[in-house]
Amino acid sequence: MKIALLARNPSLYSHQRICEAARARGHEIEVINTLRVSINITSHKPTLYYRKRRLEGFDAVIPRIGASVTFYGLAVLRQFEMMGIYPLNESVAIGRSRDKLRSLQLLARRGIGLPVTAYTHDPRQAEDIIDMVGGPPVIIKLLEGTQGIGVVLGDTMKSAKSVIEAFQGANVDILVQEFIKEAGSTDIRALVIGDKVVAAMKRTGPPGEFRSNLHRGGSGEKVRITPQERTAAVKAARTLGLNVCGVDLLRSKNGPLVLEVNSSPGIEGLEKATGVDVAGLMIEFLERNAAPNHTRTKGKG
Repeated sequence: MKIALLARNPSLYSHQRICEAARARGHEIEVINTLRVSINITSHKPTLYYRKRRLEGFDAVIPRIGASVTFYGLAVLRQFEMMGIYPLNESVAIGRSRDKLRSLQLLARRGIGLPVTAYTHDPRQAEDIIDMVGGPPVIIKLLEGTQGIGVVLGDTMKSAKSVIEAFQGANVDILVQEFIKEAGSTDIRALVIGDKVVAAMKRTGPPGEFRSNLHRGGSGEKVRITPQERTAAVKAARTLGLNVCGVDLLRSKNGPLVLEVNSSPGIEGLEKATGVDVAGLMIEFLERNAAPNHTRTKGKG
C-alpha cells in the first residue's frame, strides 16, 4: 500500500514508529505536513497539492491532526476521503471526539458511564453547577484543552467559583465535573483498534498532582483491565465512530467512567509500558480494511 501520514512533526516517537511499522511490512509511507497541503475543490475531480505536487496514488491516510489545527486538518482529511482514500479515522469521527461537550453528550446517550458533568455559559450560575456535580472538590476543564492543560481542581466552593468566573470572564468555555476521590491521581488509558482493546496502561500522577497525564510528569505501567472496562472503552470508540483511539477511564465505586476519547493518541507510553507493537497493529488494521486504491470508486465523501 501507499500510505499518507498527515502530521506536522515527523520526529515525534509516534510518527516515527508508524513509519517504521509500515515500511517493515513492505508499504510505502510519506509524512505530509497538514498545513502545507492545498485543496482544490472541483466537481467530479477533487484534488490535493503538496509543495506544488499533486497528491495521488494513495491507498490509505493516517490522520495525526494536532488539536490546534483541527479545522484545517479535517478539511484536508475530508478531501482525501472524497478522493476515495481510506482514512484510519474518518473526519466526522475525529470532529466528534474533538468537541468535548458533544462527545460527552453522545456517550451519555449510549449509557456509557461518565463523571457527572455540567456546562453553562453564565458565570452567575457558577455555584449552581458546582452543586449540580456534587459540590467541591470539582474538576474544571477547558473545552479546548489537551494533555492536561486547562484542567484545574477546585477544592473549595470559593476557589472553584473563582476559577469558573475567571475562565468565563475571559470568554472561555469550560466543563465542570465531579471529582472521583477513589481514583486518586490515577487513570487508565485503553488503546482501542477496531473492536478490541489492544493495550492498556495505568497512569499515575506525580506526588501532589491530581492529573495523571504523562505530559504532566505522570508515569505509566501495564495494567490488566476488567471486562467492564474493556466493554466501556470499545463502546466509547464505536459511539464516536473511531477505528483507533485512546480511551481514558477512571475506576470508581460505580464502575468504569470514561473521561475522554482521544482520536490521535500518543503511543510511546503505551508501547514502553506494555511491550505491545501498537504501531504495527495500526498498520495491520489498514491492511485488513483499506482496499487498493484502484479497486475503490473515486469521488465519494
